[in-house]
Amino acid sequence: MLVFNQSIIQKHYGMADAIDDVKKTLRAKKNGLIDAPERTVVNVEEYDASALYMPCLNLDSKMAAMKVVSIFPTNATKNLPTTQGAMLLTEMESGQHIALMNASYLTRLRTGAQSAIATDRFAKKDADTLAVIGTGGMAFEQVLGINEVRDLTTIYLYNRTKEKAFTFKERLEHFGVKATIIVVDSAAEATTQAQIINCATRSTESVILKSDVQAGTHINGVGSYLPEMREIDTALITNEQQIIVDDVEGFKHEAGEFIAAVKQGTWSFDNIFASLEDVVTDESLTRRDDNVITIFKSVGASYYDLAVAEGTYRVVKPYGETITVE
Repeated sequence: MLVFNQSIIQKHYGMADAIDDVKKTLRAKKNGLIDAPERTVVNVEEYDASALYMPCLNLDSKMAAMKVVSIFPTNATKNLPTTQGAMLLTEMESGQHIALMNASYLTRLRTGAQSAIATDRFAKKDADTLAVIGTGGMAFEQVLGINEVRDLTTIYLYNRTKEKAFTFKERLEHFGVKATIIVVDSAAEATTQAQIINCATRSTESVILKSDVQAGTHINGVGSYLPEMREIDTALITNEQQIIVDDVEGFKHEAGEFIAAVKQGTWSFDNIFASLEDVVTDESLTRRDDNVITIFKSVGASYYDLAVAEGTYRVVKPYGETITVE
């Protein structure tokens, strides 16, 4: 079995690769070739933490993946990563476990690829200003995804701890992002000026308010993944907007602000405009007009992990470390 650490994967497998592989897997899913049982979430209330277990099988490639990811917000005080993950890739003609890889970067990368695909289709073609709300673990690859599909000129950063926003800015600049990057004092200061909004927080209160979002904005919400979490103002979740989701069933169970809107009677799951699978396989699905607010909501699904696991194995295979597992 090959083992790929994060630095090796990052060196050889990037955003453009992930976007292509996610699209390829979504086309396979549309053709009925993906078997993806719903993920299992184990919550640890004592630490405000979660562990997620996500299996998936690609019937076309005969590859299966199991990802285990833990999310421990209190790790920041221990100088440990908030999100940690591992992915096991299995070849399903003989059952051999062929690769074990660090999944933290791949989780961030595939989520960024999802937002890139949604943004490419639903953000205005001339959108060049991005607001980033929350500069934690998931946010960096989110920016890289948008930067891949739009020529960004300005990026506004907001984080509750301002010093972390400045560190994030330096990291983007070091990576080679050319846009002007501005750290601001509030979420509203960022969102009122943006044509695209990325939000990646674990908030239980809305951080993107309807009053702060201009007409025609595209929003990517990828942080809240439990029913009690909130990122997007429920006042924004109406039949007037176009709602795009990464996985319909997972979305119904885990997208907190949308579940709240359904309970309030202001919106219905029947009004989901499209899944990302639909978007990739049907080019006619696009923004309705220049004034509509489009919202992409991601809660995650195992077939997105399988997409980047297979892609990583294909690209990074020559660089893996071999270990014996009996």
